Parts: sequence; C-alpha cells; structure tokens
Amino acid sequence: MNKKLCLPLLLLFVLAFVGCKEMGPMSADYFTVTPSPLEVVGGQVPATITGKFPEKYFDKKATVTVTPYLVYAAGETAGTPFVYQGEKVQGNNQTISYKMGGVISMPVSFTYIPEMRKSDLYLGFTVKKGKKTIELPRVKVAEGVISTSEIADAQELTPAITPDKFQRIIKETFKTDILFLIQQANLRASELNSSKVKDFHKDLIAANEAPNKEITNVNISSYASPDGGVELNTKLAEKRETNTTAYLEKQMKKDKVVANTTAEFTAQDWEGFQELVSKSNIQDKDLILRVLSMYPDPEQREREIKNMSSTFKVLAEEILPQLRYSRLTASIDVIGKSDEEIAKLAKEDAKSLTVDELLYAATLTKNNNEKAAIYTKVTEIYPNDYRGYNNLGMIQYENGDLNAAAANFAKAAKIAPNAPEIALNQGLISLNNKDYAKAERAFGSAAGVNEVNDALGVYYLKKGDYNAAVKAFGSSKTNNAALAQILTKDYSAAKNTLAGISTPNATTYYLLAVLGARTNNEQMVTSNLKQSIKLDPSKAAQAASDLEFAKYSIDSIVK
Repeated sequence: MNKKLCLPLLLLFVLAFVGCKEMGPMSADYFTVTPSPLEVVGGQVPATITGKFPEKYFDKKATVTVTPYLVYAAGETAGTPFVYQGEKVQGNNQTISYKMGGVISMPVSFTYIPEMRKSDLYLGFTVKKGKKTIELPRVKVAEGVISTSEIADAQELTPAITPDKFQRIIKETFKTDILFLIQQANLRASELNSSKVKDFHKDLIAANEAPNKEITNVNISSYASPDGGVELNTKLAEKRETNTTAYLEKQMKKDKVVANTTAEFTAQDWEGFQELVSKSNIQDKDLILRVLSMYPDPEQREREIKNMSSTFKVLAEEILPQLRYSRLTASIDVIGKSDEEIAKLAKEDAKSLTVDELLYAATLTKNNNEKAAIYTKVTEIYPNDYRGYNNLGMIQYENGDLNAAAANFAKAAKIAPNAPEIALNQGLISLNNKDYAKAERAFGSAAGVNEVNDALGVYYLKKGDYNAAVKAFGSSKTNNAALAQILTKDYSAAKNTLAGISTPNATTYYLLAVLGARTNNEQMVTSNLKQSIKLDPSKAAQAASDLEFAKYSIDSIVK
C-alpha cells in the first residue's frame, strides 16, 4: 500500500481504536518474499516472508497477530499465524521494541491447489490491546504462483508387465546308451534289441513324422572305461564310435529318418567315473575322489586306484561296466503355433491355448482394448495365474481407470505377494493417490524392475527433491525426466531429452514452451504453445494463468 494513504487511514483507526493510535496500517514496502513469485515445491507453496516493524510503531502494550493468506478467485487459504508482542506484554512471543522497531521472519507454506496458479499473497494484521481488537487492512506482498513442478505426471509412467514364457521353438533331447563288454567294440544283439534302444528309435521316428518337430542332430558319443592304457582305450573308443555310427545310420535309413549325425569318442571317461563314484555307496569313495584330484596323469591315477585292491574289485563290478558305452542323443526342435494361429485362437478358442500362449497373444496387438480382452480371458481361464490380473491392471492403468487397475493389482498380489512388478504397479497407484510413503515402500520392493527408476523419478519430483529425480531418471527420454532437468535449471539437457521423445504429446510441447520462456526465446514459446494447444485444447487455460509466460504476449494463442 502507498505510504501516502497511511495518514488518512490512520486517522480512522484513531477514532475506532483509542489506545492503539500509534499502530496504523502496514505498508508492503516493509516486506520482502522469497521466492517471488512463489513456486510449488513438493505439492506445497513455501516462502519466507521477511518484514520490519518500523521505529516507534509497535505499541508497548499491544499484541499483533500476522496471518498470511493466499487469495485466489475461488477463495483463500490461510497460513500459520505469527504472533508478536510489545515490550510490556507478558508472553513467549517475539518482542518488538517500540523505540527501535524489529525485524521479523515468517516461514510459510500452503498446500497447493490448482486455483492458486493465479493468486496473491496477503498479510493480515490483528492488533489486540487489553480487551480491544482491531483488524488492520491486509497488505499484498507477492503475486502469483509458478506451478511448473506440478506438470509431473504419474499417469505418464509405464506399469510393469509380467512377461509370458512363450517360446516358438522348444529344445528337446532324448537319449539312450548302448553298453559294451570289457575291451570289446562289437554291438551285441541283447543291447540293440533292448527296450531302451527300441524306444529311442520309436521316438526318433515320431519326431521325424511330427509336423511341429524337427530333428536338428543325432549325436554318437563313445567311451572306454579308464581301467586300461591310454593307447588301448583310444583304439577301443574309436572302434565303438565307428561301429555305433554305422549301426545308427543303417537303422535311420531303414526307418526313413532323415537327420544330421555327428560322432566323437573319449578314450578314458574320467569325468563319468568321478560322477558315478560320487553318487555311489562305495565305502572308500572319498579316498578314490581324493586320488583323482591328486594325480593329473591318467595312467598314474589308474595305477593308484588299482593299488586299492579291495576297492578296485567293487569299482570293477559296479562302476567301470557303466563306462563302456556309446550314447545316442537326439536333439529336437518343437515348433509352436505361429503368431497368426495364436491370434486367431485367442479370439475364437482361447481355452485351447496355454496360459503362456494366451499371454503372448496380447503382445501381438497394439490396441489396448484388445489387450484387455485377452488378459480378461487369462483371468477367467487361468484364475490362479497372477500374470493375467497384473497385466490387465497394467492396461487399465494406461487407460486411466485407476480404481480397476488397483483392484486387479491387489488380486495379483494376493496370488504372488513377492512379485516385484506387482509392487511397482501398486506403488504407481499410491503415487497417483499422493500416498508417498506407501509408494516409496512399494518401489523399494520393486528392485530390478526396469520401470522402477522412472517411477522413483516422479516420486522425487512429487517430493520436491529435483536433484534426486534427475539421478533416478538417468538417460530416460520422457516428459517427466525433462521436467526434472528444467527444475534443476539444466535447460540444455532438458532440450535434448524432449527432442529424444519418440512420440511427443501436448505436454512435450508445453515443456518446450517453458524452456523457451526460461531461455528468452519468444519464437520457441509461441510455436510450441500452439502445437501443445492443438493436441490438447485444455493447455490454453493452463498457459493463460501460467507465470512462466507472464512476460510474453500469448493472448492470441490461448483464446
């Protein structure tokens, strides 16, 4: 208020309030506000008001209550009042000298609501002396609130999907062993006519004839037991491989099985020997295993083991016969349904699909309504699989139906309480509900989930810790990440981040306009505001009351 107006107003107060004649209306000149204009930080509008009661102003017997008010079109919000007292008042409030006056500092904070974007900060003064109370005129000390931090939007975060385990090609193997007598390489009829070998050939024929299977390789690995000399065993193992390969290729030709074959041999199967000994009930097996580890030379190992005469007899009867063999191993590719088949069945006969095939079907469409329909079928057909509920909640979150999303995340959590992706998604719900403590706990349980860093970035934005937000976002190219960089005044980084957004939206262009305003680039302000409003007409009203653009002529753009 202009000091020239103080005198006539003071006369009015003299008539109305005898005894407080020294204490007339205050002037805005006595107060400064930091920051000015005000700014939203962590959902609050904080400020520090520094003021001064002038010399010979403060009545020695008076008490003055100073109340900050943030006044906006729809109403006002009162802040915490501060009480000051004269020198002769008994109390615990700050005492102001009549002769010298006094400096005061009032930290204030208002819980932000959107109406405060266009508002004024006033101070109200209530003077009390004895039984008399008078309200002095309010004084405006600041104008407007910058609310750029409120652009932080949890709705732009991506919830975590629980992936399917669908594999188009599943690797399978089946195998059998053909045993040999000691120091022999001939294939015995008893082995070739055994059920295990016959079953191997039946499986091979079935795989060859199956339309969804492909035999990628049949391998022959032949071995000699490590109880003969290296030279002898080498020839023996090689002969076993040659005989087995000839037999297999002849049998495959007879069965009309076409497949690639490979073969190799191992002269002394010490690895197999060690494995069989370790799994056996032989009394001295620990001693045998120590010998194996002590002597790297195979011939020396053989001699040391044979020296244990009683033990070697058990080895000769129980272990070594199992190491004279050729192993047949068939490698099969089981080829699953095509994308076209899965998509068709998901619509027409979902029950014929496995849960992983049905979950995979949802990834074959970009339409969220179609995804939701498929995930709904998952919850109906496979109600005990948490992935259907989580992924359905994910789509509902992206569509803005937070209540439905929260309900499905809760169902998923009941089935799989420790799944980190569910924790992340429930944290997003808490973040939207401004339950920041609960959101923080949820994000702490979501370690390892890719989306958690962006979620933490928005959490820190909402809490007003902009440096922590920048760190959490890292190299993320999102509107929220760019906002954190703007709020830390790293405008170059923010510009690069916004340029890297693959699908810019109205918020992207609005933030570019804010960047233009903060870097004194009027063309950047106007061009990006136009594009933002074109994509989202509601941005016009937002821009009209945004102090970021106070010094720019944007009336023609926002009308």
